Amino acid sequence: LILSLLCWAVGEVAAYPPWDFSWGEPASRGARADPHTWSWVEDPQSRAISSQHPVMVQCQEAQLVVIVNRDLFGTGRLVNAADLTLGPAACKHSSLNPAHNTVTFTAGLHECGSIVQITPDSLIYRTLLNYDPSPASNPVIIRSNPAVIPIECHYPRRENVSSNAIRPTWAPFSSTLSAEERLVFSLRLMNEDWSAERPFTGFQLGDVLNIQAEVNTESHVPLRLFVDSCVAALSPGTDSSPHYTIIDFNGCLVDGRLDDTSSAFITPRPQEDVLRFRIDVFRFAGDTRNLIYITCHLKVTPADQAPDPLNKACSFNKARNTWAPVEGTRDICSCCETGNCESPMLSRRLNPLERWPGHRFRRHDADGKEAEADVVIGPVLLSRDLGAVGEQEERGQGGVMAVPGVGTGLICVLAGVGLAGVGLAVGVGRRRCARASA
Repeated sequence: LILSLLCWAVGEVAAYPPWDFSWGEPASRGARADPHTWSWVEDPQSRAISSQHPVMVQCQEAQLVVIVNRDLFGTGRLVNAADLTLGPAACKHSSLNPAHNTVTFTAGLHECGSIVQITPDSLIYRTLLNYDPSPASNPVIIRSNPAVIPIECHYPRRENVSSNAIRPTWAPFSSTLSAEERLVFSLRLMNEDWSAERPFTGFQLGDVLNIQAEVNTESHVPLRLFVDSCVAALSPGTDSSPHYTIIDFNGCLVDGRLDDTSSAFITPRPQEDVLRFRIDVFRFAGDTRNLIYITCHLKVTPADQAPDPLNKACSFNKARNTWAPVEGTRDICSCCETGNCESPMLSRRLNPLERWPGHRFRRHDADGKEAEADVVIGPVLLSRDLGAVGEQEERGQGGVMAVPGVGTGLICVLAGVGLAGVGLAVGVGRRRCARASA
């Protein structure tokens, strides 16, 4: 019995990590921060860089400043400053602070391949902080993985962002926009019920992207919006390869034609100047960054103009094995199957990637305003859900590994009971031998 109790005590002590001295405080368990968690802030005020906030962003009037702690993953291992770049253009850092182990990037809002998204209330500038570790001295092993951190700067559209005082002879920013009555096209990534925007991160294969195309008409006549084409690529630049066509042929959602997708336009429209569509998440094979950019060509027509083969929104109905429009007659979608929706006389279509950034291919309405434009959404970042796999692996290793104290205690108890049984049998045998000799 004493041997069993000692073994049980040894098993309980073995259940705790040898270097974890916090197990005596139950309140502290589970409170340790994930060393691989990073975050970014949009506060223009300077803040101290720590392992809890290894990346800080300052959104200034005409530029952004990104300050990166070289202890990027909070493990105490400093990353090489040369392995950090900003944006798809891979801009190098502007300064290095050895005393604080920080790397600073300073770039204009339109530099380093940053993308601007226009919403009814904001101008959103998006870029990426890339960490691409250089090969180790031994090429056989890998000690760190590449990482991509999204960075955003938000500016209000209807307020002056200039720090200079407004003189009486100047026209305010909001007044100038209203007077020009320009058509502002935008793409927004929405949540599941389309009630609000959602972040561009955390998608997994099997999820769905809800994309909402809009045009801000100001005081313009009623217009109907169409998505002429959409192409996904690894960057928003020109001649990007590889790329994948999502919408083509003047409004045919060709991605929904594949057997393993459910991509389609949402019908009915919420309003004439808004068009929604859903696409299944995908990634490019061999892309370690796990991101995509989507470039769409948007255009408008008068709301009272009937949809036609050049101005349509068609989805493929797998149940009926046919194409169906959001509005209009079914015959306007017949060219989606043949891939020839434009006559040679009216063909002005270019490769969507060749139209970026949209200044070479423009059409104007009767009032002289631009009636179409190229808009980019992204980067859409995909995450690899390794937590569930890790839990399954831990569960698959057996109960002894999961709860070593309990397993060790049970083994020792069984051993003690066995030894006690052996001792009892020996004692009984001796008594029987003594009686037989007597």
